Amino acid sequence: MKANRASFGTRVSEAVSRLGPLCAGIDPSSALLAQWGLRDDPAGLRAFCEICVEAFAEVVAVIKPQVAFFERFGSAGMAEVERLIASAGDAGLIVIADAKRGDIDSTAAAYAQAYLDDASPLAADALTVQAYLGLGALDPLVTLAASSGRGVIVVVRSSNPQGRPLQEAITKSGVAVEDMLLAEIAALNASPEIPSGTVGAVVGATLAPSKFPLSQLGGIILAPGLGAQGATPNDVAARFAGCAPGTILASTSRSLLAQGPDISQMRKSASELAHELAVLVG
Repeated sequence: MKANRASFGTRVSEAVSRLGPLCAGIDPSSALLAQWGLRDDPAGLRAFCEICVEAFAEVVAVIKPQVAFFERFGSAGMAEVERLIASAGDAGLIVIADAKRGDIDSTAAAYAQAYLDDASPLAADALTVQAYLGLGALDPLVTLAASSGRGVIVVVRSSNPQGRPLQEAITKSGVAVEDMLLAEIAALNASPEIPSGTVGAVVGATLAPSKFPLSQLGGIILAPGLGAQGATPNDVAARFAGCAPGTILASTSRSLLAQGPDISQMRKSASELAHELAVLVG
């Protein structure tokens, strides 16, 4: 059954227009749990997430839990992902599950059912995916996202140095892998069968501009690298100049989570950063 909700791109754009283009990462690492005085176990995850939801609700547009920090506790940890997705949704937050899934055929369809199907307790507003097996292999994820009003965000240009040689490699057609993927994503978003902004891309905010004009992507750009990785709000504005308002999500985690577990300080830091980004990026 098709969900009665606006497309992912439309919902993000509306949230950004209200709260600014900030995406807050939820990364409950062992070190951060200890820093917050919480146990490194599922109960600690739950307390951590409750603090984050209270701190970020009505302050930021989007949160992005890194699923790996939950998976390390097995089923008990994944139960906390389910709890977080539900509570964040109830609080009005858009949730991007940062799980970087990707496979072919029935396996891709199973990942889609897990993270993008309304019937799944893990269903988030969007899922990050890998395209190493080819963007076409992600069709089951894109199709279900399109029908359920959710999104698929493809890792294209990551800021980690290990990824750059592969992403910048030149294909037989003479374009870089990353530019080929961006063009393919743009073509998907231009398809009449795909609702506005269903397919997005991860593009690091610390990187020089790509050859592909990002203003033509037609989807949400998740831009990690703000804060601890070195990018500033001015850098984000410069990197993504020309992109439509409401299509950029600048992502940070450490700079905000370092303020915890003080909820008021986390809210203050997030609010100030979101406002600064709204002025510069839109």
